[in-house]
Amino acid sequence: MVLEGRAWKFGDDVNTDEIIPARYLNLTDPVKLAEHVMEDADPEFPKKVKRGDVIIAGKNFGCGSSREHAPIAIKAAGVSCVIAASFARIFFRNSFNMGLLIFESPLAAQGIREGDMVEIRPEEGLIRNIGTGETFEVARIPEFMQELLDNGGLIEHIKKRQIQGSEDRDEK
Repeated sequence: MVLEGRAWKFGDDVNTDEIIPARYLNLTDPVKLAEHVMEDADPEFPKKVKRGDVIIAGKNFGCGSSREHAPIAIKAAGVSCVIAASFARIFFRNSFNMGLLIFESPLAAQGIREGDMVEIRPEEGLIRNIGTGETFEVARIPEFMQELLDNGGLIEHIKKRQIQGSEDRDEK
């Protein structure tokens, strides 16, 4: 799998209230959440972002409240992945649980500018700035975490395993 998209750059300590403001936490439809993603950090972002685009951020992305709405809103907006210098731990885990691909790379976060076209090769652990040709190595996603992503998140992963378990029992 190769992902390619335009980079949208954000700074350090982007909190979950900037990702999806608390005033929208009563929404449950991911499409409606996506209409407000990042609007407190950049009011025009929901209108500018396109399917496949990439969020690039500094350190501690997703800090603040533990809110699953944040990775859901990003994913529903069509963002293919988030690359940050570092992530708040709860956001890191929530991202995989909700099926949002993320990578930690201080060098990529520093070396990719707003508007740059970015190519991501998750299986190879490579991020490339298409304009400059600069390549950044990142840790590959562990197999179990990749399964979560492939299945659309933790809940879908559990459902799939339950179905497989039922089919296995039926065959016996």
